[in-house]
Amino acid sequence: MIPQLHIKDYNYPLPDERIAKYPLPERDASKLLIYRKGTVSETIFRNIPDELPEGALMVFNDTKVVPVRLHFQRPTGAHIEIFCLQPHTPNEYNLSFSTTDRCVWKCVIGNAKRWKSDVLTLYNPENRPEIISMGLEAQLLSRDGQTGLVEFAWKDGSPFSRVLEICGSVPIPPYLNRETEAIDVERYQTLYAHFRGSVAAPTAGLHFTEDVLSRIREKGIETGTVCLHVGAGTFLPVKTSDVSQHPMHREPFVVSKEFLQRLIAAKGKVIAVGTTSVRTLESLYYVGVSILETSEPQDVGQWMPYEREWEPSTEQALEAIVNYLDSHHLDELKVGTRIIIVPGFRFRIVDLLVTNFHQPESTLILLVSAFVGGDWKTIYRYALMHGFRFLSYGDSSLLERSGK
Repeated sequence: MIPQLHIKDYNYPLPDERIAKYPLPERDASKLLIYRKGTVSETIFRNIPDELPEGALMVFNDTKVVPVRLHFQRPTGAHIEIFCLQPHTPNEYNLSFSTTDRCVWKCVIGNAKRWKSDVLTLYNPENRPEIISMGLEAQLLSRDGQTGLVEFAWKDGSPFSRVLEICGSVPIPPYLNRETEAIDVERYQTLYAHFRGSVAAPTAGLHFTEDVLSRIREKGIETGTVCLHVGAGTFLPVKTSDVSQHPMHREPFVVSKEFLQRLIAAKGKVIAVGTTSVRTLESLYYVGVSILETSEPQDVGQWMPYEREWEPSTEQALEAIVNYLDSHHLDELKVGTRIIIVPGFRFRIVDLLVTNFHQPESTLILLVSAFVGGDWKTIYRYALMHGFRFLSYGDSSLLERSGK
């Protein structure tokens, strides 16, 4: 049964001055709130290895943010901002990034009403020669409100990934209310980012340094990675009063067979770094169930976890994925998820969560509430009263799942 939730019950006062507009000079110098069994305490993030249980498996999302904000100019002089959301033709990220002359993406278009059919040229006020040589142009193929299909064409033979590196800027969240700056190129990216495809950073990972990661491993904690490409829907607040009417966006993810085998064999607790890791890990159960029932992996629907009581065990579901990969001679699972995690969700894999402090009335607040048994207000009240910094560049928290 789909839970009946009112988004106004997940609001809290967030003064603008509590939103971290810039990262701290040192990644691991942020504050860390710790929530265990209803009790809140705090430390500094670099001390997080001391707070983690030995023998655990810590899971990171190794997606990489792509500089997908592009500024174009019409012949009339009007500026059009194009924010690339996901590849359309070719529709695989790696294939699109490797094209050398043209590709089509689904985009959010700023100032969309002023762009009809003319071909746009990249805005290049500094006349940078490498941009001139690329000759990047954009043509609108179709539009639906603020989004549309845009064909990009360029002439120097560079792969599209390099075109974006040269011509694009890092898509920092709109609530920072500032333009992208040089510091964002380095700091709006995790140290372990590897696979290009996200338009937003998995921000819980921004606090980790090589020293912190090294000390985590020295403590006997295993580490592993999944890859979910974070979509622009991450920025979207819930705009419907009834949460059941909020549409979740599809996000593709990839998980290796080797990681799945380690997850099945894990004896200790599973620690998810970030809500994107949680959504990936918890989606795996339902992918496994779909294989058990249909013999094929299916995308996870938004409300699938709530539709009925699911009988297979977590181990059975995960083993079904491994068996499917073996039988099809595949090394990794590629699928998508629209899962929404709200109070009433049954967690099957994740025991501990590292996450930042999220926007009021967001799906991420709903996830946190589900994870801590509805006690999210205790956590956020403490953070507001004790000077914590909020949102993407803000401070962090380590939450223990309710009932553990």
